[in-house]
Amino acid sequence: MKRLFVNMPSRTARGFIAVLLGIWFLCPTASADTSPLDALLERASSNVSAFLDTISEVNCTENLTQEKLADNGKTIEKRESVFDYLVLLSNIGGELSLVESRVATGSTKDADKAPLLVTNGFSMLLLVFHPYYSSAFQFNLAKEDTDSEELLVRVHFQHIPGARSPAALALRGREYPLEISGTAWIDPHSGVIEKIAARIGAEMEDVGLRTMNCEIEYAPVSFQTAPGTYWLPAQATVEVQSRHQHWRNTHVFSAYKRFSVNTKEQVSHP
Repeated sequence: MKRLFVNMPSRTARGFIAVLLGIWFLCPTASADTSPLDALLERASSNVSAFLDTISEVNCTENLTQEKLADNGKTIEKRESVFDYLVLLSNIGGELSLVESRVATGSTKDADKAPLLVTNGFSMLLLVFHPYYSSAFQFNLAKEDTDSEELLVRVHFQHIPGARSPAALALRGREYPLEISGTAWIDPHSGVIEKIAARIGAEMEDVGLRTMNCEIEYAPVSFQTAPGTYWLPAQATVEVQSRHQHWRNTHVFSAYKRFSVNTKEQVSHP
């Protein structure tokens, strides 16, 4: 099972927000009475499956900016890192496991410093729309749901209390499921998810977590010999506020390369 972590430094303990993405090969079933929302969710689900096939065949450069913020929102500490990034997939016993791989490039001068917020895996949050997790959410079309410029449909999602959650806070050896909700911007014709914004539904003062907000943007990428356009992570921003601290991490993904058995292919820019 894939675990996506936020490592939240604390004055007394170290905590983790984990988005748990264990994915099985399941397919939605169509119906003659499928509603517009259900039809859109089916297209989005199919796109997520295609995304999994694509993301396992590429690597990219990830630029990470970590910021610690003051009460007025100004940055009081900042670090920048560059990684060679890829997602590894395995299928054991019918379970598709996603594992992020990051290899630092360039200077490691900050390696001995105390860690700021560490966030992993939020670019994969579109897997909320995969059948394994979609049954744990309620989905609704936004009223006047069409963006006038981009013609995207906004779909709200809300975790169902008591259902499996793709996100949990791990603290002091325990896991606390997170009630996450948010909005996805989806192309109504292709089912491509272009942006997701999510948050926790309520603060968790007993464990020190007040807010968590994230926004993930996907962008079209094409390759020189592979046909078609692929929507891949472009930027993920995660902001977390505890009782005493406030952080913001920004992940930017670029320079995608597609690889096969013996070759790598440079991205082209149409």
